[in-house]
Amino acid sequence: MVKDLPTESRPREKLLARGPGALSDAELLALLLRTGIAGKGVLQLAQDLLDGFDGIAGLLQSGGEALQRVKGLGPAKRAELQAVLELARRALAQQLRARSTLDTPEAVKHYLQLHLAAKPHECFAVLMLDSQHRLLALEELFRGTLAQTSVYPREVVLRALHHHAAAVVLAHNHPSGSVSPSRADELLTRSLQSALALVDVRVLDHVIVAPGQALSMAERGLL
Repeated sequence: MVKDLPTESRPREKLLARGPGALSDAELLALLLRTGIAGKGVLQLAQDLLDGFDGIAGLLQSGGEALQRVKGLGPAKRAELQAVLELARRALAQQLRARSTLDTPEAVKHYLQLHLAAKPHECFAVLMLDSQHRLLALEELFRGTLAQTSVYPREVVLRALHHHAAAVVLAHNHPSGSVSPSRADELLTRSLQSALALVDVRVLDHVIVAPGQALSMAERGLL
């Protein structure tokens, strides 16, 4: 229990004396949660959260439904945690958008994970890029069920022309947790490549994301 710790070892006092960098992930999360639950102190609750979501990165990509399943997180704690996680997502997204280019698969995967990985439904989105691969826009164009999304090449072409995009990165999420591309994913990618080539827009990649992971079809040689 926090109250049983020496004063200098308590998260709040430790932060004030030594700065936030001196605290562990669990200690920082405990400061946000403030209190534990019956039979479990706040530090243990924080550590259990981190273990359950595979660390800060997994927690950052989690959605509200996942947090609802955590025993001990009532509406107030969930609301505060979701607010802080959303602020963190927006800060990271702002930093990525400020980059001069999204020129590496890792940068693209990171950006798309922030926006799509936690969605409970399957959706298809497109990153619109200029000729130097600078981000023009991210558009979520189609939304489906957990099992299927209908994607219309004509609409993708129209949106690319609207943004005067020179290149695009296709993306969709797999709420099931697997990022393995299906045969349908490969066929869709080729169909969109052909449609966009008619208006001189290159498809640089098709990224599949899920909580905690992402796959680049270009890196796998599937493009």
